[in-house]
Amino acid sequence: MVLLFLLTITTMANAQDTPAAPLVISLSEAIHRAEQNEPAFANAVAAQKSASIDRYLAKAALLPSVTYHNQVLYTEPNGHANQGGQIGSQEAPVFIANNAVREYASQASITETIGLRQFANERAASANAALAAAEMEIARRGLVAAVTGLYYGVAASDTRQRLLQTAVAEAQTFTDLTEKREAAREVAHADVVKAELQQQQRQRDLSDATLATEKARLELAVLLFADPRTQYATESPATSPMLPTRDEVDRLASTNNPEIRSALADLKVSNAEVSSAKAAFLPDLALNFNYGIDAPQFAKHGPENVRNLGYSVSATLDIPVWDWFSTQKRVKQSEIRRDVAHVALTATQKRMIASLDEAYAEAAAARDQLDILDQSVRTGAESLRLTRLRYSAGESSALEVVDAQNAYLSAETAEADGVVRYQSALAALQILTGAL
Repeated sequence: MVLLFLLTITTMANAQDTPAAPLVISLSEAIHRAEQNEPAFANAVAAQKSASIDRYLAKAALLPSVTYHNQVLYTEPNGHANQGGQIGSQEAPVFIANNAVREYASQASITETIGLRQFANERAASANAALAAAEMEIARRGLVAAVTGLYYGVAASDTRQRLLQTAVAEAQTFTDLTEKREAAREVAHADVVKAELQQQQRQRDLSDATLATEKARLELAVLLFADPRTQYATESPATSPMLPTRDEVDRLASTNNPEIRSALADLKVSNAEVSSAKAAFLPDLALNFNYGIDAPQFAKHGPENVRNLGYSVSATLDIPVWDWFSTQKRVKQSEIRRDVAHVALTATQKRMIASLDEAYAEAAAARDQLDILDQSVRTGAESLRLTRLRYSAGESSALEVVDAQNAYLSAETAEADGVVRYQSALAALQILTGAL
């Protein structure tokens, strides 16, 4: 038992000493985390929810409102008596606007206002809700673009760091080779110096790449974690996905583009504002229905069984006559804003077409270069192998080996950048079409 206890303690200690594996974050998970942490996107979501509530309130304003009114009123008597609308005489109030010395009101009141302005305001609120939803999607896609760029930037930095680590090992191996050949008096000391310079340059490049990788990780971690120092890893680039056809891209972009929806919603808002401004030229009809009591007694029946409980109905029609051309000026203002919204819609449509062409051309060019970059890497590796063999046989110089090393590293770096370029271009195209 003692031995078992000691083995358990040792195992736990070793488990605590072993560093935990970094959290592997996929691109979709990174986007999801960023949506929860990014304040600008949170503000866009809040604006969309607020606009939805405004739309509900505008629709509710078209329906009758119901209130239950209760009031007790006491007025000083003037020393005389009158009928006051009731059977029998009663004390007359000192204020002629009041009906009795004591007056009790308890009524349910239903009010409805009918006018073009209310319907125009409802259309404007609906258009504003659609505008806020489109702006939220624009903010989301902007956040997705930022996260995608940072995510692939981290992947590219990791790849460069890994390639430079291999290059440092290659430079160290070549330095050892030159030292051995110098010791055998097969080459001059200049070859050793050249190899050492190459090794030192690779070490500096690796140090810079390590720093760039750490910066890229921190930039992305700010959007993903509560503590940006959290250790994580991105997924290794998988096989590059196929580029969709141009017809498919055009179809998706035409049906799912928030910039176009935003511009259209803005134009609808402007049209509704024009209608609302013109509605001030027309009359408004206000209807009111009251049911309850408004009597000197707080009871269904008064003296001599007079009935206090009843209803009243009123209709009010307000016709605008003169406002010193204020309504006309408001109509002109709204029409000016509508013209601007129409111009913005046209510009957005043109910008969308250009952006789609640019994104597709970029993705196609990056895809076409992947095979060439892969061939360059294979050619560079073969060139380095043959050059090192020739150097070992004394048929080439150290400078040729260094040139072959540089060419191979450049080819590998270009291939890694090409893969990231294609994936970033494809992601940008997917963002434009709403697929990401």
